[in-house]
Amino acid sequence: MKYNIEVNPTNNSKLSELDFNNIPFGKVFSDHMFVADYYDGAWRDLRIEAYQPLSLTPATMVLHYAQTIFEGMKVLKSPDGIPLLFRPEMHAKRFNRSAHRMAMPDVPEDLFEQAIRELIQLDYKWIPDVPESALYIRPFMFGNDPYIGVRPSDRYQFIIFTAPVGSYYADPVKLLATSQYVRAVEGGTGFAKTGGNYAASLLPQKEARAAGFDQIMWLDAVEHKYIHECGTMNIFIIIDGKVITPATEEGTILEGITRDTFIHLLRASGYEVEIRPVSIDELIEAVDAGKVQDMFGSGTAAVVAPISHFHYKGTTYELPEVANRTISQQLKKDMNNIRSGKSEDLFNWVKPIALAIEQ
Repeated sequence: MKYNIEVNPTNNSKLSELDFNNIPFGKVFSDHMFVADYYDGAWRDLRIEAYQPLSLTPATMVLHYAQTIFEGMKVLKSPDGIPLLFRPEMHAKRFNRSAHRMAMPDVPEDLFEQAIRELIQLDYKWIPDVPESALYIRPFMFGNDPYIGVRPSDRYQFIIFTAPVGSYYADPVKLLATSQYVRAVEGGTGFAKTGGNYAASLLPQKEARAAGFDQIMWLDAVEHKYIHECGTMNIFIIIDGKVITPATEEGTILEGITRDTFIHLLRASGYEVEIRPVSIDELIEAVDAGKVQDMFGSGTAAVVAPISHFHYKGTTYELPEVANRTISQQLKKDMNNIRSGKSEDLFNWVKPIALAIEQ
């Protein structure tokens, strides 16, 4: 279905203020945003307008009850300058899984993708050409009834804005495994990209950083034994040539789209991939035996973040030198080449955006 989206371009572009060679992550935003309002059971008032502050009453429900979800995507340019989306339909589906868990309305998948395409057509010049950079896309939705009472909102706002970004992690990541805090429990919201999950992680992350670590390596909430994920990423471990990543079936781990991409790429390259529970004890035993070849995080923001070491119950476990990790380095290279149009896309993941204006 084709939607009628009203486009009101800004007369005050800030593109000239951007230093493409020095882009901080998450602090610079492009010129426009897409906005849609949900009321009386339907999405209405579809529009693209200048990126600007929102006007909310103090009683706006999201500020009190955290009914909000989001996605994270990236767009890169092909060698001939065409913007390329990567697996947008997967992001739309995950967005709606999150919406369902948070008692929010679906956003039609075709509207989700059309809004992104039209927004990128307007702001494509914000896509960096610098290596390790991209234009980050942030779709999000929140309940905006002016009401104080615990129930799902009747009104929602769906917004998409974009931000040119550089590298998320400049250095290998150091993890702290802890049983003091938990991220998610079975039956909870662990699989959803909802703000409350991230709010609950802030104190543990702050304490981890104060202790000299970058992120928490989350363990399960029942036995504090099985590895879940780390901060903003899923986890992969390579032991004796086998690639292992924790299973997501219990709904306590985010189903990462980069994770799914890597599983496909690894299997296509002939690697054995095991998707199963993996305990911290199994990992430590493999490290002590010298069997761990690699351990890394995967996510849209970081793509691949090599893990240099992890700390558990008073002991720090060193992992192999990053320079010797051929599999994860090749994964990152392959994915970046596919999503930037430099390599053949055998899985039909890349979706070009036809530019509506002259380049």
